[in-house]
Amino acid sequence: MTLLTIRRLASLATPEGNAALAGPAQGKVRRVTNAAIRVEDGTITFAGSDDEYVARFGDAPAPGETALDGRGKTALPGFVDPHTHLPWAGFRESEFNERLKGRTYAEIAASGGGIVSTVAATRAATEEELATAARSRLDRMLLHGTTFCEAKTGYGLEKTTELKQLRALLRAREGHPVGVTVTALPAHEVPVERRGGDAERTRYVDECCAEILPALAEAGAAHVDVFCETGVFDLEESRRILLAGKALGLSPRLHADELTPLGGARLSAEVGALSADHLLFAQPDGIEAMAKAGVVATLLPGTSVFLRMNRYAPARAFVTAGVPVALGTDCNPGSSYTESLPAVAFFACVGMGLTAEETLTAMTLNAAASVGEASRRGSLEPGKAGDVVLLDAPSLEHLVYHYGVNLVTDVVAGGRLVVGSGRRLAA
Repeated sequence: MTLLTIRRLASLATPEGNAALAGPAQGKVRRVTNAAIRVEDGTITFAGSDDEYVARFGDAPAPGETALDGRGKTALPGFVDPHTHLPWAGFRESEFNERLKGRTYAEIAASGGGIVSTVAATRAATEEELATAARSRLDRMLLHGTTFCEAKTGYGLEKTTELKQLRALLRAREGHPVGVTVTALPAHEVPVERRGGDAERTRYVDECCAEILPALAEAGAAHVDVFCETGVFDLEESRRILLAGKALGLSPRLHADELTPLGGARLSAEVGALSADHLLFAQPDGIEAMAKAGVVATLLPGTSVFLRMNRYAPARAFVTAGVPVALGTDCNPGSSYTESLPAVAFFACVGMGLTAEETLTAMTLNAAASVGEASRRGSLEPGKAGDVVLLDAPSLEHLVYHYGVNLVTDVVAGGRLVVGSGRRLAA
């Protein structure tokens, strides 16, 4: 048996349960001071007070035990990032600077930039180059407390490169402490070569449904996504793609109502999506439909900041309506280049009005639920994966109160100490 313990913690904070939390429940977290955690063979077997730990297990370390001193630190569940675009090539820093000079995202895209430029670079890259880049991003995520993430294809927009991206992700996650679930996103944009009119566009949607998605599903994808947006894929096209993926066993999720109130939130409920993401322009009827269907709202405030949108998703409206809220980085080269969920947590509080407790739930249990992992991770409870983040801080609130620095000192993933004193440890 492998055994890891964390003793004498200043505090422990965690949501509880095996499903997404909504409404007032999202703001309820269990807190324990002078806490302890025990992980056996990669699974949590105890998370509670240090006094109770001693009463059950004694005070002396067991032979072979990895014992961590938690004095002065706060333990949280490993963070889950439910929306990333990790396998890409090339950067778009010049576009970022152009936006600072006044150009809009749409103007840059119309002149050949945006997703199209990343598609060109990704098509030109080798699988090894994409895997190396994705793995380096996983390393940075880990240092900021992420122990599980979702990652999308979507910079190929044709079968060969979409499969190359997927294989790169599978290579990147092999042996890495950060778990990765893969989403098929061939409908991220209409490729340039298929913009010759409605017939060409329809043929691309047909190809996504009949050729690309089946290939990605067979190669290991778990989810299907679509950019459901005015000027990208409309409601009917998005519905076709999501249902085609669902028929292949892929869990639907979608980019919805990010730039316009198209109705993606309603569509997410209709197709039984795990998650609808972005949602800056979600309307009351869409929010209500999501609540009734149990769809998670995955909000990405870092994107609002990065694109200088002066608008955030209506997080409080989702909480009030009983929609579970999750948080993701949207890590990508064009609209949110960050691997740090703690940075996103700060934006969620200051920009969207979530409390520290709601934010913790959003980046752990609800994020896990949005990718179908809530029964296995997202909380510090017996039976859950031994994924633990230690902060150099006396309480949960410091995660969002002390911003702009990385408070993560130690990370345990699957019961192994993989980050110690802020440094990645050798496997």
